[in-house]
Amino acid sequence: MKMDRMIALFMDYCQSKRLRPKTMQSYEQSLRLFEAWLKDTEQITEVEHIREATLRSYMLDLQSRGKYTACADNRTKLINHPQNRGDYNGKITNITINNYLRNLRVFFSWLVEIECVAKSPMRKIRSLPEERPAKEFLTDEEVLALMKTPDKSRFHEYRDIMIAMVMLDSGTRLGETLSMELDELNLTERTIRLPADKTKGRKERTVFFSLKTAKELRRWLQFKDRYCDSPYVFPVRNTGRPLKVSFYEANFRGYLERAKIAKRISPHTLRNNFAKRCLMSGMDIYTLSRLLGHSSVTVTEKAYLDIHDEDLRQRYSKFSPIDSIYFR
Repeated sequence: MKMDRMIALFMDYCQSKRLRPKTMQSYEQSLRLFEAWLKDTEQITEVEHIREATLRSYMLDLQSRGKYTACADNRTKLINHPQNRGDYNGKITNITINNYLRNLRVFFSWLVEIECVAKSPMRKIRSLPEERPAKEFLTDEEVLALMKTPDKSRFHEYRDIMIAMVMLDSGTRLGETLSMELDELNLTERTIRLPADKTKGRKERTVFFSLKTAKELRRWLQFKDRYCDSPYVFPVRNTGRPLKVSFYEANFRGYLERAKIAKRISPHTLRNNFAKRCLMSGMDIYTLSRLLGHSSVTVTEKAYLDIHDEDLRQRYSKFSPIDSIYFR
């Protein structure tokens, strides 16, 4: 069976399973890149001819080539101009390679399931060791500077800073926050109900926020209702529709620049900060995992337990046996 045909059928299968567009895009990108490599390097066009050795050669190629130097369709180079990126031709991380391998593993498992191939050539392929860089942390002073930067007399800037406040106080993802509707927000109980169709793991969960955030949200909603009739908490003023993730990310970069915060961070850093601050305050990992909406505590540990020596020093000071004995 032709690789091109099987990728198309696999994507139809993914669509029938109602996978998220972002997940489907990741699958298709990985598979099309692999298909192009197979054709150009190994002269392979049929899935039956793919062997374990083929995949190991592909892994070596990924480890040796630079970022954005290969694409599934060369015409996209003329449109996207990857050579203009600051990280063009940089080293592809093991994390990225493992994501490719993970997607290929799902694809070949499906081929076995539909009896297109007898066994998966991925069965002996192991993921590469990952060294995740420590996540950036915003200090109290930086958080305050960021929160003071937007002009609250301007609809979009007021909206944007409230989005940041909610993410930092509740640990919600950016997409979850942007799609939040009024009937999912309870200012009295200080809760946000996140329906299953809006969460990454397809499971409904409830998150919480502080009295301070509740007070600010009441003010924001009064302001919003004067200028925009929308069921969403953080809409685009002219349309009433949710703000796109890419637009908010661009706005966020502008606020960082105005606040003179030079760290390389994104809106997701606010969620990271929520997690680290909870851990530093003594929250147990199980509770944090539930609040973040992770599928398991292991996911939380891998993602957020990058505590530095200074963090350990601060936490230790609360639990010193000698201090508790002599200064109680």
